[in-house]
Amino acid sequence: MSNYSNYFQAGLSYPVYKQLIVDLLAAQKTTGQDHSEFMLHYSKMNLQRMNRVEKTTELLPELSTYLKSFNKPLNFLVITEGWCGDAAQIVPVIQKMVEVNPQLFNLRCVLRDENLELIDAHLTNGGRAIPVLLLLDEEGDLIGEKWGPRPAILQDLLNTWKTEGVVMPELAEKIHAWYAKDKTVATQQSLLNHMQKVI
Repeated sequence: MSNYSNYFQAGLSYPVYKQLIVDLLAAQKTTGQDHSEFMLHYSKMNLQRMNRVEKTTELLPELSTYLKSFNKPLNFLVITEGWCGDAAQIVPVIQKMVEVNPQLFNLRCVLRDENLELIDAHLTNGGRAIPVLLLLDEEGDLIGEKWGPRPAILQDLLNTWKTEGVVMPELAEKIHAWYAKDKTVATQQSLLNHMQKVI
């Protein structure tokens, strides 16, 4: 896959993506094909998480400074779903980053299950893990490699927990407890490191 312009142009802005989740929940649905009580519960929880992250997140000074230093356009393409817990913790942070330099930065969200060719080009250990962030230049070409689906420090913990036999829903509880304690700091640092590495 060489150019991502079509995906980006078809994507949703963050406010529209969030409103889609709200509207689907009002109809007892979520994004994707699985509208079970389990998935609806996760989507409702994730909406609360998104609201909390939006209200409480302050960008790190070093990240803000870096983002303000840009003098050319940069597009942020995120593969996500409303039921995804990691996405609820991370996509609002990316939106905050885009808001630092709105003249040059744009964010578009695309749904994983409606874009399988896209996610299959960016698998994580053979799986369709999300969220995935793709940085694109103004021509729609990919800059470097993908970021995601979570900060490496949490991925390492997740691998350890799985090795110890922790399974859902306890696994999700541990993940979100970690996010709550970290207050998006590791996510911001990881995204900053990624951008500095690939750009």
